[in-house]
Amino acid sequence: MAKENRILLYETADGETRLEVLYQDESVWLSQRDMADLLQVTIRNISGHINNIYTEGELAVDPTRKYFFRVQTEGGRRVSREIAHYNLDMIISVGYRVNSYRGTQFRIWATRQLREFIVKGFVMDDDRLAHGGSNYFEELEQRIRNIRSSEYNFYRKVLDVFATSIDYQSSNPVAKKFFGTVQNKFHYAIHGHTAAELILERVGRDKLNMGLTTWKRDTMTLRDAYIAKNYLEFIELKRLNLLVEQFLAFAELQVVDQRPMYMADWVKKLDQFIGELNEMPLLQNAGAVSRDMMKARVREEFEAYRERTIQDEKLSDEEFARRLQDAGEKMLPPPEAK
Repeated sequence: MAKENRILLYETADGETRLEVLYQDESVWLSQRDMADLLQVTIRNISGHINNIYTEGELAVDPTRKYFFRVQTEGGRRVSREIAHYNLDMIISVGYRVNSYRGTQFRIWATRQLREFIVKGFVMDDDRLAHGGSNYFEELEQRIRNIRSSEYNFYRKVLDVFATSIDYQSSNPVAKKFFGTVQNKFHYAIHGHTAAELILERVGRDKLNMGLTTWKRDTMTLRDAYIAKNYLEFIELKRLNLLVEQFLAFAELQVVDQRPMYMADWVKKLDQFIGELNEMPLLQNAGAVSRDMMKARVREEFEAYRERTIQDEKLSDEEFARRLQDAGEKMLPPPEAK
């Protein structure tokens, strides 16, 4: 899809707030002031949450923050300023921390808008469709499957479904428990461990790639090491993808058929889906390893692994230099006899 800016107008249900929402790069973007208006808190409050989200590693800066020019009034003058904007992932994360009903409503609206743009972008991409043949559809299907089964986007998708509950409120203990356990229930069904337990079992400074089987970019980062899915073998990942796809298809069907569902219904359906329908092991507790314990261990292993990698590269360079020197000496002519 071509990268272009579009302005969408969003108005809260009570009509008190109207926002100009920037659409670009298949996401929506708001400034800190926009978020403060939306969530009805101070800009300082928004800024503090954003800084904490970055500091804690929940989101990375580069993909979630961009600078756009905005025209605003300053001292009676209209001036154009380059202002930091944040994408939907950040807006959602801040909304959770503020615990705002308005944040939930905005997320639902924004998700609908993004889906509409994605559909339009697909229909209008006639050139690639004409020249790409059947591969175009295969690539698109695989891309959608990967997005839906990735841990990060999977939670956004499940949240969209769960938020359709008649009695949904993000602050409700049932909602918090659901989102706190759903990842672990899927992992446990596949390999018998929670996400934290799996990482603790498989991470190791002396293992190839520290035990990871995949990571996001060319170089493995600490953030990659915190993601349980990155430690799965091929067959485990395939089973997880199929299980997640199956659950999301079932969940979306309930929404399409407009079946009234309460939060307790979704909790029950998930357990039935895993334990009864698929006859897989069902997690009954929170597991033996906390996320804090896991992160502390991963940090320790990552630092040791990085240090070992540096030393190995240094030794390799020294060995290469020594062999080069030996080869050079062998090529020198023998000394002349006196």
